[in-house]
Amino acid sequence: MKSDGFTLMELLVAMAVGSVILLAAATFLGGTGETYNRVGGNIAAEREARALVSQIADDLGTALYHEDGVFDENGAAGASWASDRIGFLSLQPESAQTDAGRIGDVCAVTYYLDDLDIDGRSLRCLMRGFRESKDVFDALSAGSVSSLFGAQDGVDEPLAFGVLAFEARPKERTDQGEWIDWVKVDGGDGPDALDVRLVIARNDLAMKLTDAGDWDGGGSFARLLGDPGDAGENKDLEVYQTMVRFGNSAE
Repeated sequence: MKSDGFTLMELLVAMAVGSVILLAAATFLGGTGETYNRVGGNIAAEREARALVSQIADDLGTALYHEDGVFDENGAAGASWASDRIGFLSLQPESAQTDAGRIGDVCAVTYYLDDLDIDGRSLRCLMRGFRESKDVFDALSAGSVSSLFGAQDGVDEPLAFGVLAFEARPKERTDQGEWIDWVKVDGGDGPDALDVRLVIARNDLAMKLTDAGDWDGGGSFARLLGDPGDAGENKDLEVYQTMVRFGNSAE
């Protein structure tokens, strides 16, 4: 008589085949989820970087050159993680100022890197300092414009988190159309543009960097961060670079 059921061996084989299929599906879905998260993270980082560069371009696009402006280069390009500082006067709309601080449209803006303590961890951020027109007028009257570009805790705001390097190198254009390094000359003009470069650590890497030494690439993190000149080849880093016009330039 023929049996309508399954033998024990057939059940074991079916279970084994089913387990293999489930394991393969789980692996595929896990990999798909990881890829989705990475792509989503890339899109978010790209969007944030675009907004950041747009803010810098808006500020620099209406810049007014003053001899006490700041163009400090900290770290040779490509040789170490740059931590530049720039400070300049800039024409700002009424909406950017408070009623109490607005007496005109000439304000002061500064950009620099700073380490913020967030949940017990050190996170390197690109900071934006903003001084309203009343502060600028007072500084101009007192002959202390340089004081406008100092860091102010609790006043300056982070524009981007996990910024490993910030370069803002002033450039001038020759009559032949070649971009060269701008050199400050007493009584001379300001730069024509700034070559801005940002290196941002992806979230997975940023979570591993817990103090200033880590962000500087010290110890074991030197291997993870790699060589600054090869940042564009590091899958854990995002690099954004653009030339931004300086406002007083006719270019």
